[in-house]
Amino acid sequence: MLTNKRILLIISGGIAAFKAIDLVRLLKKQGASVKVILTKSACEFVTPLTISTLSGEAALTELFDLTREAEIGHIELSRDADLLVVAPATANLMAKMAHGLADDLASTTLLATDKPVLVAPAMNVRMWEHLATQRNLEYLKADGVHFVGPNHGLMACNEEGPGRLSEPDEILAAINNLLEAPSSAKISKPLAGRHVVITAGPTHEPIDPVRYIANRSSGKQGYAIARAARQAGAQVTLVSGPVGLADPEGVNVVRVETAQEMHEAVTKALPADIAIMAAAVADWKVANQGKEKIKKNADGRLPALEFEENPDIARFVGTHPAQRPMLVVGFAAETTNLEAHAKAKLVKKGVDWIVANDVSPETGIMGGNRNEVRIIEAHGIESWPDLPKEEVAEKLVERMAERLTSMEQV
Repeated sequence: MLTNKRILLIISGGIAAFKAIDLVRLLKKQGASVKVILTKSACEFVTPLTISTLSGEAALTELFDLTREAEIGHIELSRDADLLVVAPATANLMAKMAHGLADDLASTTLLATDKPVLVAPAMNVRMWEHLATQRNLEYLKADGVHFVGPNHGLMACNEEGPGRLSEPDEILAAINNLLEAPSSAKISKPLAGRHVVITAGPTHEPIDPVRYIANRSSGKQGYAIARAARQAGAQVTLVSGPVGLADPEGVNVVRVETAQEMHEAVTKALPADIAIMAAAVADWKVANQGKEKIKKNADGRLPALEFEENPDIARFVGTHPAQRPMLVVGFAAETTNLEAHAKAKLVKKGVDWIVANDVSPETGIMGGNRNEVRIIEAHGIESWPDLPKEEVAEKLVERMAERLTSMEQV
Protein backbone atom coordinates (compact mmCIF):
# COMPACT_ATOMS: atom_id res chain seq x y z
CA MET A 1 0.00 0.00 0.00
CA LEU A 2 1.04 3.60 -0.65
CA THR A 3 -0.72 5.31 2.25
CA ASN A 4 0.66 8.84 2.73
CA LYS A 5 3.22 8.40 -0.05
CA ARG A 6 3.67 11.43 -2.29
CA ILE A 7 3.86 10.70 -6.01
CA LEU A 8 4.70 13.26 -8.68
CA LEU A 9 3.43 11.88 -11.97
CA ILE A 10 4.75 13.37 -15.20
CA ILE A 11 2.68 12.62 -18.30
CA SER A 12 4.29 13.28 -21.65
CA GLY A 13 2.64 13.35 -25.06
CA GLY A 14 1.61 10.16 -26.82
CA ILE A 15 -1.45 8.05 -27.44
CA ALA A 16 -0.57 5.96 -24.36
CA ALA A 17 -1.19 8.99 -22.14
CA PHE A 18 -4.77 7.79 -21.62
CA LYS A 19 -3.43 4.92 -19.48
CA ALA A 20 -2.11 7.47 -17.00
CA ILE A 21 -5.70 8.17 -16.02
CA ASP A 22 -6.05 4.61 -14.68
CA LEU A 23 -2.67 4.90 -12.98
CA VAL A 24 -3.86 7.98 -11.07
CA ARG A 25 -6.95 6.04 -9.95
CA LEU A 26 -4.84 3.11 -8.74
CA LEU A 27 -2.45 5.37 -6.86
CA LYS A 28 -5.29 7.18 -5.12
CA LYS A 29 -6.95 3.86 -4.28
CA GLN A 30 -3.77 2.80 -2.48
CA GLY A 31 -3.78 5.98 -0.40
CA ALA A 32 -1.11 7.99 -2.21
CA SER A 33 -1.28 11.73 -2.77
CA VAL A 34 -0.72 12.47 -6.45
CA LYS A 35 0.43 15.64 -8.15
CA VAL A 36 0.57 15.61 -11.94
CA ILE A 37 2.61 17.54 -14.49
CA LEU A 38 1.36 17.46 -18.07
CA THR A 39 3.66 18.40 -20.92
CA LYS A 40 2.22 20.59 -23.66
CA SER A 41 1.90 17.55 -25.93
CA ALA A 42 0.22 15.49 -23.21
CA CYS A 43 -2.60 18.03 -23.10
CA GLU A 44 -3.47 16.97 -26.64
CA PHE A 45 -4.38 13.49 -25.32
CA VAL A 46 -5.69 14.02 -21.77
CA THR A 47 -7.12 17.22 -20.34
CA PRO A 48 -5.88 19.00 -17.20
CA LEU A 49 -9.50 19.01 -15.96
CA THR A 50 -9.69 15.20 -16.08
CA ILE A 51 -6.40 14.82 -14.25
CA SER A 52 -7.31 17.44 -11.65
CA THR A 53 -10.65 15.78 -10.96
CA LEU A 54 -9.07 12.36 -10.41
CA SER A 55 -6.00 13.45 -8.46
CA GLY A 56 -7.69 16.08 -6.31
CA GLU A 57 -4.83 18.46 -7.16
CA ALA A 58 -4.50 21.12 -9.81
CA ALA A 59 -2.84 19.71 -12.94
CA LEU A 60 0.44 21.54 -13.61
CA THR A 61 1.36 22.52 -17.14
CA GLU A 62 3.37 25.75 -17.21
CA LEU A 63 6.92 26.43 -16.07
CA PHE A 64 6.34 30.17 -15.91
CA ASP A 65 3.33 30.16 -13.60
CA LEU A 66 3.71 33.45 -11.71
CA THR A 67 2.17 32.18 -8.48
CA ARG A 68 4.16 28.96 -8.26
CA GLU A 69 7.43 30.28 -9.61
CA ALA A 70 7.40 33.15 -7.12
CA GLU A 71 8.00 30.29 -4.66
CA ILE A 72 10.42 28.48 -7.02
CA GLY A 73 7.70 25.98 -7.85
CA HIS A 74 9.70 23.51 -9.92
CA ILE A 75 12.23 23.12 -7.10
CA GLU A 76 9.45 22.56 -4.57
CA LEU A 77 7.82 19.97 -6.83
CA SER A 78 11.09 18.14 -7.41
CA ARG A 79 11.84 17.78 -3.71
CA ASP A 80 8.36 17.45 -2.18
CA ALA A 81 7.71 13.92 -3.40
CA ASP A 82 8.76 10.42 -2.44
CA LEU A 83 8.98 9.33 -6.07
CA LEU A 84 8.77 10.88 -9.53
CA VAL A 85 7.04 8.72 -12.13
CA VAL A 86 7.19 9.48 -15.85
CA ALA A 87 4.36 7.59 -17.60
CA PRO A 88 4.32 7.60 -20.51
CA ALA A 89 7.84 8.74 -21.28
CA THR A 90 8.38 9.68 -24.91
CA ALA A 91 11.68 9.36 -26.74
CA ASN A 92 11.90 13.15 -26.66
CA LEU A 93 11.55 13.41 -22.88
CA MET A 94 14.00 10.56 -22.33
CA ALA A 95 16.50 12.42 -24.53
CA LYS A 96 16.04 15.59 -22.48
CA MET A 97 16.56 13.66 -19.24
CA ALA A 98 19.67 11.90 -20.55
CA HIS A 99 21.31 15.13 -21.66
CA GLY A 100 20.18 17.44 -18.85
CA LEU A 101 17.94 19.69 -20.95
CA ALA A 102 15.33 21.77 -19.13
CA ASP A 103 12.98 23.79 -21.33
CA ASP A 104 9.58 23.10 -19.74
CA LEU A 105 8.12 22.28 -16.34
CA ALA A 106 8.50 18.49 -16.72
CA SER A 107 12.16 18.46 -17.80
CA THR A 108 13.12 21.23 -15.36
CA THR A 109 11.55 19.39 -12.45
CA LEU A 110 13.29 16.15 -13.43
CA LEU A 111 16.64 17.92 -13.63
CA ALA A 112 16.14 19.55 -10.21
CA THR A 113 15.09 16.44 -8.30
CA ASP A 114 17.13 14.46 -5.80
CA LYS A 115 14.42 11.80 -5.40
CA PRO A 116 14.08 8.40 -7.12
CA VAL A 117 12.69 8.46 -10.66
CA LEU A 118 10.72 5.67 -12.36
CA VAL A 119 10.29 5.85 -16.13
CA ALA A 120 7.71 3.93 -18.19
CA PRO A 121 8.64 4.42 -21.87
CA ALA A 122 6.08 4.37 -24.69
CA MET A 123 6.84 4.97 -28.34
CA ASN A 124 6.90 3.47 -31.82
CA VAL A 125 9.02 0.32 -32.04
CA ARG A 126 11.46 1.95 -34.46
CA MET A 127 11.93 4.90 -32.12
CA TRP A 128 12.51 2.55 -29.17
CA GLU A 129 15.06 0.46 -31.08
CA HIS A 130 16.88 3.51 -32.54
CA LEU A 131 20.50 3.71 -31.42
CA ALA A 132 19.98 7.18 -29.97
CA THR A 133 17.12 6.03 -27.73
CA GLN A 134 19.09 2.97 -26.60
CA ARG A 135 22.08 5.20 -25.77
CA ASN A 136 19.83 7.49 -23.76
CA LEU A 137 18.37 4.48 -21.97
CA GLU A 138 21.84 3.35 -20.91
CA TYR A 139 22.78 6.89 -19.79
CA LEU A 140 19.67 7.08 -17.62
CA LYS A 141 20.19 3.65 -16.11
CA ALA A 142 23.78 4.61 -15.29
CA ASP A 143 22.40 7.70 -13.54
CA GLY A 144 20.24 5.48 -11.33
CA VAL A 145 16.90 6.00 -13.09
CA HIS A 146 14.53 3.03 -12.75
CA PHE A 147 12.51 1.60 -15.64
CA VAL A 148 9.37 -0.45 -16.10
CA GLY A 149 8.69 -1.71 -19.63
CA PRO A 150 8.13 -1.11 -22.40
CA ASN A 151 5.98 -4.11 -23.31
CA HIS A 152 5.89 -5.93 -26.62
CA GLY A 153 2.73 -5.69 -28.68
CA LEU A 154 0.71 -4.00 -31.39
CA MET A 155 1.10 -0.22 -31.59
CA ALA A 156 -1.48 2.41 -32.47
CA CYS A 157 0.50 2.82 -35.71
CA ASN A 158 -0.19 -0.87 -36.50
CA GLU A 159 3.45 -1.86 -36.09
CA GLU A 160 4.30 -4.62 -33.63
CA GLY A 161 7.25 -4.93 -31.27
CA PRO A 162 8.63 -3.42 -28.06
CA GLY A 163 7.36 0.05 -27.25
CA ARG A 164 3.93 -0.34 -25.64
CA LEU A 165 3.44 1.38 -22.30
CA SER A 166 3.37 -1.06 -19.39
CA GLU A 167 -0.10 -1.64 -17.99
CA PRO A 168 -1.10 0.58 -15.04
CA ASP A 169 -1.02 -2.38 -12.62
CA GLU A 170 2.55 -3.20 -13.72
CA ILE A 171 3.62 0.41 -13.13
CA LEU A 172 1.87 0.35 -9.75
CA ALA A 173 3.77 -2.81 -8.79
CA ALA A 174 7.07 -1.14 -9.74
CA ILE A 175 6.13 1.92 -7.64
CA ASN A 176 5.32 -0.25 -4.64
CA ASN A 177 8.62 -2.07 -5.06
CA LEU A 178 10.63 1.16 -5.13
CA LEU A 179 8.83 2.67 -2.16
CA GLU A 180 9.16 -0.39 0.07
CA ALA A 181 10.12 1.02 3.45
CA PRO A 182 13.79 0.37 4.34
CA SER A 183 12.76 -0.34 7.92
CA SER A 184 10.63 -3.24 6.78
CA ALA A 185 13.04 -4.50 4.12
CA LYS A 186 14.98 -6.70 6.54
CA ILE A 187 11.87 -8.43 7.85
CA SER A 188 10.10 -8.61 4.50
CA LYS A 189 12.74 -10.69 2.69
CA PRO A 190 11.66 -14.18 3.75
CA LEU A 191 13.04 -15.73 0.56
CA ALA A 192 16.48 -14.15 0.80
CA GLY A 193 19.10 -16.65 -0.33
CA ARG A 194 16.50 -18.83 -2.08
CA HIS A 195 16.34 -19.68 -5.78
CA VAL A 196 12.85 -19.68 -7.27
CA VAL A 197 12.13 -21.00 -10.77
CA ILE A 198 8.86 -19.87 -12.36
CA THR A 199 7.27 -20.68 -15.71
CA ALA A 200 4.74 -18.29 -17.23
CA GLY A 201 2.77 -17.59 -20.39
CA PRO A 202 1.82 -19.95 -23.21
CA THR A 203 3.95 -22.04 -25.51
CA HIS A 204 3.60 -21.82 -29.29
CA GLU A 205 3.83 -25.11 -31.15
CA PRO A 206 4.49 -24.57 -34.88
CA ILE A 207 2.23 -26.09 -37.51
CA ASP A 208 4.32 -24.57 -40.28
CA PRO A 209 6.46 -21.41 -40.56
CA VAL A 210 3.28 -19.26 -40.38
CA ARG A 211 0.82 -21.01 -38.05
CA TYR A 212 1.00 -22.42 -34.53
CA ILE A 213 -1.22 -23.87 -31.81
CA ALA A 214 -1.23 -22.48 -28.28
CA ASN A 215 -3.13 -22.16 -25.04
CA ARG A 216 -4.62 -18.79 -24.15
CA SER A 217 -2.40 -17.20 -21.51
CA SER A 218 -1.34 -13.61 -20.86
CA GLY A 219 1.42 -14.58 -18.43
CA LYS A 220 0.24 -11.91 -15.97
CA GLN A 221 -0.11 -14.23 -12.97
CA GLY A 222 3.28 -15.84 -13.47
CA TYR A 223 4.97 -12.46 -13.94
CA ALA A 224 3.25 -11.13 -10.80
CA ILE A 225 4.60 -14.11 -8.84
CA ALA A 226 8.09 -13.42 -10.20
CA ARG A 227 7.89 -9.80 -9.01
CA ALA A 228 6.59 -10.85 -5.59
CA ALA A 229 9.29 -13.50 -5.16
CA ARG A 230 12.00 -11.01 -6.14
CA GLN A 231 10.57 -8.47 -3.70
CA ALA A 232 10.73 -11.18 -1.02
CA GLY A 233 14.46 -11.42 -1.62
CA ALA A 234 14.67 -14.50 -3.85
CA GLN A 235 16.93 -15.05 -6.83
CA VAL A 236 14.28 -15.58 -9.51
CA THR A 237 14.55 -17.36 -12.85
CA LEU A 238 11.46 -16.73 -14.97
CA VAL A 239 11.09 -19.02 -17.98
CA SER A 240 8.55 -17.24 -20.15
CA GLY A 241 6.65 -18.22 -23.24
CA PRO A 242 5.66 -15.54 -25.80
CA VAL A 243 3.89 -12.71 -23.92
CA GLY A 244 3.60 -8.95 -24.28
CA LEU A 245 4.89 -8.13 -20.78
CA ALA A 246 7.96 -6.28 -19.61
CA ASP A 247 10.72 -8.19 -17.82
CA PRO A 248 10.27 -7.82 -14.03
CA GLU A 249 13.09 -5.77 -12.55
CA GLY A 250 15.87 -7.84 -11.03
CA VAL A 251 14.57 -11.12 -12.46
CA ASN A 252 16.52 -13.41 -14.79
CA VAL A 253 14.09 -13.87 -17.69
CA VAL A 254 14.62 -16.72 -20.15
CA ARG A 255 12.33 -16.35 -23.16
CA VAL A 256 11.27 -19.47 -25.04
CA GLU A 257 8.65 -20.39 -27.62
CA THR A 258 7.92 -24.12 -27.54
CA ALA A 259 7.26 -26.59 -24.74
CA GLN A 260 10.50 -28.40 -25.55
CA GLU A 261 12.45 -25.14 -25.21
CA MET A 262 10.70 -24.41 -21.90
CA HIS A 263 11.52 -27.91 -20.67
CA GLU A 264 15.19 -27.45 -21.53
CA ALA A 265 15.32 -24.00 -19.89
CA VAL A 266 13.74 -25.28 -16.68
CA THR A 267 16.15 -28.23 -16.59
CA LYS A 268 19.07 -25.83 -16.98
CA ALA A 269 17.70 -23.55 -14.22
CA LEU A 270 17.67 -26.32 -11.60
CA PRO A 271 18.53 -26.75 -8.76
CA ALA A 272 16.05 -24.48 -7.00
CA ASP A 273 14.36 -24.21 -3.61
CA ILE A 274 10.93 -23.54 -5.12
CA ALA A 275 9.46 -24.25 -8.54
CA ILE A 276 6.20 -22.63 -9.63
CA MET A 277 4.80 -24.07 -12.83
CA ALA A 278 2.35 -21.33 -13.86
CA ALA A 279 2.80 -21.60 -17.65
CA ALA A 280 0.00 -22.81 -19.90
CA VAL A 281 2.11 -25.39 -21.71
CA ALA A 282 0.61 -26.93 -24.84
CA ASP A 283 -0.01 -30.64 -24.18
CA TRP A 284 0.76 -31.60 -27.78
CA LYS A 285 2.97 -30.55 -30.63
CA VAL A 286 2.55 -31.13 -34.34
CA ALA A 287 4.48 -34.22 -35.46
CA ASN A 288 4.16 -33.48 -39.16
CA GLN A 289 5.17 -29.80 -39.19
CA GLY A 290 5.26 -28.21 -42.60
CA LYS A 291 8.64 -26.86 -43.65
CA GLU A 292 6.72 -24.43 -45.87
CA LYS A 293 3.29 -22.87 -45.43
CA ILE A 294 0.72 -25.66 -45.74
CA LYS A 295 -1.78 -25.06 -48.53
CA LYS A 296 -5.42 -26.13 -48.68
CA ASN A 297 -6.38 -29.32 -50.45
CA ALA A 298 -8.52 -29.22 -53.59
CA ASP A 299 -11.63 -29.55 -51.41
CA GLY A 300 -10.63 -26.45 -49.43
CA ARG A 301 -9.48 -28.27 -46.30
CA LEU A 302 -6.06 -28.33 -44.71
CA PRO A 303 -4.27 -31.68 -44.56
CA ALA A 304 -4.77 -33.63 -41.33
CA LEU A 305 -2.35 -32.81 -38.54
CA GLU A 306 -0.62 -35.50 -36.53
CA PHE A 307 0.16 -34.79 -32.89
CA GLU A 308 2.60 -36.11 -30.32
CA GLU A 309 2.77 -35.40 -26.60
CA ASN A 310 4.94 -32.60 -25.25
CA PRO A 311 7.11 -33.10 -22.15
CA ASP A 312 5.15 -32.66 -18.89
CA ILE A 313 7.37 -30.04 -17.28
CA ALA A 314 5.54 -29.89 -13.94
CA ARG A 315 5.69 -33.68 -13.59
CA PHE A 316 9.37 -33.69 -14.57
CA VAL A 317 10.16 -31.21 -11.80
CA GLY A 318 7.79 -32.72 -9.24
CA THR A 319 9.23 -36.23 -9.63
CA HIS A 320 12.87 -35.38 -10.32
CA PRO A 321 14.99 -38.02 -8.57
CA ALA A 322 17.94 -35.74 -7.82
CA GLN A 323 17.01 -32.07 -8.16
CA ARG A 324 13.39 -31.85 -7.00
CA PRO A 325 12.91 -28.48 -5.28
CA MET A 326 11.76 -28.50 -1.66
CA LEU A 327 8.43 -27.03 -2.76
CA VAL A 328 6.81 -27.55 -6.17
CA VAL A 329 3.64 -25.68 -7.09
CA GLY A 330 1.57 -26.54 -10.14
CA PHE A 331 -1.35 -24.69 -11.75
CA ALA A 332 -4.67 -26.01 -13.03
CA ALA A 333 -6.77 -23.79 -15.31
CA GLU A 334 -10.08 -25.60 -15.80
CA THR A 335 -13.56 -24.91 -17.16
CA THR A 336 -15.36 -27.86 -15.49
CA ASN A 337 -14.94 -30.03 -12.38
CA LEU A 338 -12.24 -27.72 -11.06
CA GLU A 339 -11.46 -29.46 -7.78
CA ALA A 340 -11.58 -33.00 -9.18
CA HIS A 341 -9.23 -32.17 -12.05
CA ALA A 342 -6.87 -30.25 -9.73
CA LYS A 343 -6.69 -33.14 -7.23
CA ALA A 344 -5.88 -35.54 -10.05
CA LYS A 345 -3.06 -33.26 -11.25
CA LEU A 346 -1.69 -33.00 -7.71
CA VAL A 347 -1.12 -36.77 -7.65
CA LYS A 348 -0.15 -37.27 -11.30
CA LYS A 349 2.47 -34.52 -11.36
CA GLY A 350 3.94 -35.18 -7.90
CA VAL A 351 3.64 -31.55 -6.82
CA ASP A 352 2.99 -30.18 -3.33
CA TRP A 353 0.26 -27.69 -4.23
CA ILE A 354 -2.01 -27.01 -7.14
CA VAL A 355 -3.22 -23.44 -7.64
CA ALA A 356 -6.55 -24.01 -9.37
CA ASN A 357 -8.80 -21.50 -11.07
CA ASP A 358 -11.92 -21.51 -13.22
CA VAL A 359 -11.06 -19.93 -16.57
CA SER A 360 -14.49 -20.21 -18.17
CA PRO A 361 -15.02 -17.22 -20.50
CA GLU A 362 -17.59 -15.62 -18.19
CA THR A 363 -15.04 -15.34 -15.33
CA GLY A 364 -12.81 -12.91 -17.25
CA ILE A 365 -9.74 -14.42 -15.54
CA MET A 366 -7.95 -15.44 -18.74
CA GLY A 367 -6.04 -12.33 -19.78
CA GLY A 368 -7.58 -10.18 -17.02
CA ASN A 369 -6.00 -8.51 -14.01
CA ARG A 370 -7.85 -10.44 -11.29
CA ASN A 371 -7.93 -14.05 -10.19
CA GLU A 372 -9.91 -16.30 -7.88
CA VAL A 373 -7.96 -19.39 -6.87
CA ARG A 374 -8.14 -22.48 -4.72
CA ILE A 375 -5.03 -23.93 -3.15
CA ILE A 376 -5.23 -27.72 -3.41
CA GLU A 377 -3.04 -29.78 -1.07
CA ALA A 378 -3.09 -33.44 -0.14
CA HIS A 379 -4.78 -32.66 3.16
CA GLY A 380 -7.33 -30.09 2.02
CA ILE A 381 -8.51 -27.15 -0.08
CA GLU A 382 -8.33 -23.44 0.69
CA SER A 383 -10.46 -21.00 -1.32
CA TRP A 384 -9.22 -17.46 -1.80
CA PRO A 385 -11.53 -14.57 -2.71
CA ASP A 386 -11.41 -12.66 -6.00
CA LEU A 387 -8.21 -10.59 -5.84
CA PRO A 388 -5.91 -8.62 -8.15
CA LYS A 389 -3.29 -10.97 -9.57
CA GLU A 390 -0.57 -8.99 -7.76
CA GLU A 391 -2.24 -9.75 -4.41
CA VAL A 392 -2.65 -13.42 -5.30
CA ALA A 393 1.08 -13.48 -6.04
CA GLU A 394 2.00 -11.80 -2.76
CA LYS A 395 -0.17 -14.18 -0.72
CA LEU A 396 1.23 -17.17 -2.56
CA VAL A 397 4.84 -16.09 -1.98
CA GLU A 398 4.12 -15.47 1.70
CA ARG A 399 2.63 -18.96 2.03
CA MET A 400 5.59 -20.53 0.24
CA ALA A 401 8.09 -18.81 2.55
CA GLU A 402 6.17 -20.04 5.58
CA ARG A 403 6.10 -23.60 4.21
CA LEU A 404 9.84 -23.66 3.57
CA THR A 405 10.49 -22.48 7.11
CA SER A 406 8.22 -25.13 8.60
CA MET A 407 9.79 -27.86 6.43
CA GLU A 408 13.26 -26.98 7.65
CA GLN A 409 12.17 -27.01 11.28
CA VAL A 410 10.88 -30.56 11.10
